[in-house]
Amino acid sequence: MEASKLGKLLIISAPSGAGKTTLVKYLLTAIESLHFSISATSRPMRNGETNGKDYYFLSKEDFQQKIKENAFLEWEEVYEGVFYGTLYSEVERITSLGYHVVFDVDVIGGLNIKKHYGSRSLCIFIQAPSIEVLADRLRKRCTDSDESIKKRIDKAASEMKFASQFDLILVNDDLGKAKEDIVKKITKFINEL
Repeated sequence: MEASKLGKLLIISAPSGAGKTTLVKYLLTAIESLHFSISATSRPMRNGETNGKDYYFLSKEDFQQKIKENAFLEWEEVYEGVFYGTLYSEVERITSLGYHVVFDVDVIGGLNIKKHYGSRSLCIFIQAPSIEVLADRLRKRCTDSDESIKKRIDKAASEMKFASQFDLILVNDDLGKAKEDIVKKITKFINEL
C-alpha cells in the first residue's frame, strides 16, 4: 500500500442500538487494511467481554489519572461516573503497524477525533430509522435494565442532533444494505490520496 494512503482514521459513531458495533465488526472482516481502535472505559465488563479486546477496562480512578496525564485523544463522561475514551497510544500502535484506524466511539468523541485529524479522517454517523426502533433493539439485547434503556434512549435523542456535523449519515434500516454502503464509502475514502 502507498505510504500516502496509510494511517487514515475511520470514525463510526451512533446512538446506542443503531447497529454501530455490528457494522464495525463487519468492516474489519471486509477490508483487511483496517484495524480496530480499542477504547478505554471505566464501566464494568459485561458477560462475554475481554479486557484488551473489547475495551481497556480501567477503574474510575485510573481513568481519571490518565485524563490528568493527557493520555487521551478524546474522552467523555458518557453516563454519570462512566467514562469512555481513546488513548493516543492506541492510535500510534495501529498506524505504526501500517493500518487504517477504525473507531467505534460515541458521538461527541467522534467529533472530537475529527477535529484533531481533519481530512485524514472520515466521520460516519449510523442512524436507526427511528427512536422506537432503537428502543426495540436495546430491549432485544437483554443487557440493560429498563432504567438504563430509558437513559440510552434519552441520550440517543440528544445525539441525533449532531448527525449533520458528520461527513456521512448512514441510516441502518436494512443491515445488508448498510454493510454494502459503508464498505463502498470507506473503500473510496482510503483509496483517495
